[in-house]
Amino acid sequence: MKRKQPSRPFLGEVFRKLASKIGATVVMEPEWNFVGQITFKNGRRRYFRGSTIDLNPVGASDIAKDKDYAAFFMKRMGYPTVPGKTFFSSEFCRAIGSRRNIDSAYRYAMRIGFPVVVKPNSGSQGVGMAKVYTKSDFYRSLKFIFKNDRAALVQPYIAGKDYRIVVLDNKVISTYQRLPLNLMGDGRSTIHQLLIKKQNQFIARGRDTAIKADDPRIGQVLKRQGLSTRSVLQAKQRIYLLDNANLSSGGDALDVKSLRICISKF
Repeated sequence: MKRKQPSRPFLGEVFRKLASKIGATVVMEPEWNFVGQITFKNGRRRYFRGSTIDLNPVGASDIAKDKDYAAFFMKRMGYPTVPGKTFFSSEFCRAIGSRRNIDSAYRYAMRIGFPVVVKPNSGSQGVGMAKVYTKSDFYRSLKFIFKNDRAALVQPYIAGKDYRIVVLDNKVISTYQRLPLNLMGDGRSTIHQLLIKKQNQFIARGRDTAIKADDPRIGQVLKRQGLSTRSVLQAKQRIYLLDNANLSSGGDALDVKSLRICISKF
């Protein structure tokens, strides 16, 4: 049976667009279009597979995947970081002799004040991340995290716009604002129908993002707005369905050239 060809990954498309700007060339494996090679002006080569690229050594990469450790070193280097604290699943608490369990996490959340952000300490792409307002949502979200991760990070919610700045060899090569999964009403379609329409738009553009309409976080966000997936939005009414803006969970990227110019001058 012939293997189904995956859709072209977003990372490969980004590298192709940026290659000429940084004097590099990008070669994609032609059959599956899933892995590629980047050759820089100095002849150095780097490789990527899907959304994984080998720019960083293994040690640095492992630390970057641990949000708590990464924040520790970033703070020591002078970067502003969001305060927070890690808590552990019951099994891991017993293994390491810690009392920082889910109940301790809730008491910490009460001290810093709701809403709070909870997220797996490892992982990426916004999986398991949630902005919670109530005790029931807090416990539900942490139990979901502990199904796949032994550690969870609890942080205060800080409002603001979400920007990504891509730096290579001390040069800013890309800046964009990330917008959470959002829908624009037409006065006729339900939110569920609009989600299907947006998914079809992703497919048409070759974007491999899969929108999970049954994601419990979407239900929580809609409930806070007095809506459900059966609700019909007014024409040109825009709503956001997630609190995180990861592209992998349906977010959109808005190029911000003015920000790139400003940072480059700085």
